[in-house]
Amino acid sequence: MNPENEPHAGPDVKTAATERPATTEPLPSRAAPKPVPRHRRPSGQPPPLPHHLEFSGFGWLIAALAGVAASVVVFAGGMRGVAVAVTVVDDAVVRWLGGLDVPGLAAVAHGFADLAAFMLFMPEVWLVVALLALRRFRHLLVFVLCVELGGALIHSVASVAQRPRPFGVDFRYGWGGFALPSIDVAAVTVVLVGVLYTLMPQGRWRNRGKWLATALVAAVALSMIYLGVLAPTDALMGVLIGVAVPLAAFRLFTPDEVFPVTYRRGRTAHLDLGGARGRAIRQALEDQLGLVAIEVKPFGLAGSGGSTPMRIRCKGDPDSYLFGKLYAQSHLRADRWYKLGRELLYGRLEDEKPFNSVRRLVQQEDYALRLMRDAGLPSPEPYGFVELTPEREYLLVTEFFGGATELGDADVDDRVIDDGLRIVRRLWDAGLAHRDIKPANLLVRDDGMVLIDVAFAEVRPTPWRQAVDLANMMLCLGLRSTPQRVYQRALLQFTTEEVTEAFAAARGLALPSQLRRALRAAGRDIHAEFLRLLPAPPRPISVQRWNARRVWLWALVVGVGVILVSTAKGLVVNEEVTKTPLNISSVGCRDLEPLWLEAQSVPSAAMVPCVRTLPPGWTFADISVNNGRTAISLTHDRAGEHALRLTLTRGCNPGAAAAVPSGIEGVQRHQAGGGGRVLSTWYDRFPGGCVTAILRSASPVAAVNAELPRQVAQAIGYTSRDTLRSALDRRSDGRLHLDPGQPR
Repeated sequence: MNPENEPHAGPDVKTAATERPATTEPLPSRAAPKPVPRHRRPSGQPPPLPHHLEFSGFGWLIAALAGVAASVVVFAGGMRGVAVAVTVVDDAVVRWLGGLDVPGLAAVAHGFADLAAFMLFMPEVWLVVALLALRRFRHLLVFVLCVELGGALIHSVASVAQRPRPFGVDFRYGWGGFALPSIDVAAVTVVLVGVLYTLMPQGRWRNRGKWLATALVAAVALSMIYLGVLAPTDALMGVLIGVAVPLAAFRLFTPDEVFPVTYRRGRTAHLDLGGARGRAIRQALEDQLGLVAIEVKPFGLAGSGGSTPMRIRCKGDPDSYLFGKLYAQSHLRADRWYKLGRELLYGRLEDEKPFNSVRRLVQQEDYALRLMRDAGLPSPEPYGFVELTPEREYLLVTEFFGGATELGDADVDDRVIDDGLRIVRRLWDAGLAHRDIKPANLLVRDDGMVLIDVAFAEVRPTPWRQAVDLANMMLCLGLRSTPQRVYQRALLQFTTEEVTEAFAAARGLALPSQLRRALRAAGRDIHAEFLRLLPAPPRPISVQRWNARRVWLWALVVGVGVILVSTAKGLVVNEEVTKTPLNISSVGCRDLEPLWLEAQSVPSAAMVPCVRTLPPGWTFADISVNNGRTAISLTHDRAGEHALRLTLTRGCNPGAAAAVPSGIEGVQRHQAGGGGRVLSTWYDRFPGGCVTAILRSASPVAAVNAELPRQVAQAIGYTSRDTLRSALDRRSDGRLHLDPGQPR
């Protein structure tokens, strides 16, 4: 909301404030703990609570990066040099393991391989549903990002390395795409690591789960190697990526110290004050503020949702108590999301700008406390704040009000009502606004009312914001008294116009959530009772503000929603098994690595299709390779996407298609007519295989459609299996053979 354009009913607040000078009363006496010498942290010494990834996290991350780099360096140049040596060793291991003759081993291996295939489908969905049910939205977001990032990394490495499946072995299980890295092993690993760090509490259960997850991943990898579809290097790279990506993400973005996995009730804003954090708090208080903390315990958790409040017992003669509020990255992010939501619902208010760091957040509250003290307001005495982790965790320390009662539980008489109204008058006179006046932030003691939790205080607020403070205070007092009584006492310090303006502003988002709940639970409409006391009904002040930023934010939210929906659909409808794209830019007749993979998809085929040259207007769309099938698609600029699709299988049924010359030695072609968008369908048959070709066109131009078959004949070619065998023998100096049973 723009201060210059802020609508308001009644005279300007500053003018009205001069009509009734503020009264100043002595503040309650404050007892301070006995200080001790402070210690400056030398340069290079870690903070009290260091933020780190842990050694194992760094180890996995470095290993994964080294593995990715090695895969690219070794295999990016094709099956040459070191790549051949690695493949020779890998394939020897595959043949040895596959040759083990143990009763029941094949059935067990198929069971674990089925588990890997199953992990590509439902477990991801179940984990997402579980996290939604447990309301662990941050863990859910990190897991989804891990799935997407891990998949992108695997496809990127695979498209560069282009490593075929093991050579010279029989495939006894289904597979899809290039072998390195293994997407099956990576999927199992990502899901299991996700379960460990989103559903299992830290400690004994997670440690036991790690051993079980390790055993499952090892069993899946060994089973797929035994069945001939993976080499050890492929499985190892799948494990490295599947562990490193989610492990680093969960430890960086959902550390257990801040986002613990627990099944106890409680707010996620409340951090654990024991263990390393408890020791860090004591050390920081002594080193930075000279306070010796004997005991640190949570305090007032029910009324706090934006920090972790605590009571600190300090050493002295006698011992004394202080109040602390712990702020961390989680609170900063919650503040950002809260303000983003308000901006989407109501537009940008003049004071709804998020903080850019935890340090700024705690500095603001410490500064506001000092302003309140200087203005003579009955608020906690600030003792400063300490740093636990730079830019991540800070502890604000203030006076502790012993023996105080929240306004919602206190007896309210005229003295208490006058104290509350006097607080608002002092805020106005000092040019301040509290912005969060509610029963939990108003304490009643023998010496009067005290205002706490000034984190959202604003200097030089708009008249609207100041008017809201007055209305909220009157509503809080009215809950424990009567509106008539509060209204009469308010007229002793405020004009009728000021009270009218306050209730014109106090509606909707202007009321804190706790105050709204208390008003609903009161059993009567206190707000309406105040309105009936006014001389004239106030003209409501609109808080809706539309601007370019709000429109842009809504567009961004819709775009992100579309992406999340498509991602969720990808988790539910996974086509990696039935359609595995290779993510390469072409499959030329001299591109041996993808052609070898095609030959492995249909081991009986005497030929495999390839793209000789692309006529003008044609582009390569994609190629997907699975055990038993290869599909190649080409796109035409006028005929449309996937205008031509070739599918290599072991056999096909031409039906009534007529035999026509193919122009290719060893290939028998049968051609069928078209219909609708399909211009032509033909079947190229050769020993051990068949290619089904479908030519479509979305163009109504007859000349274009008549030219397409001739262009397709120029574009599509075949490479014989004998040619591929000979090329592999030459590349490996006779150490690798395309098909099993070849002489070695």
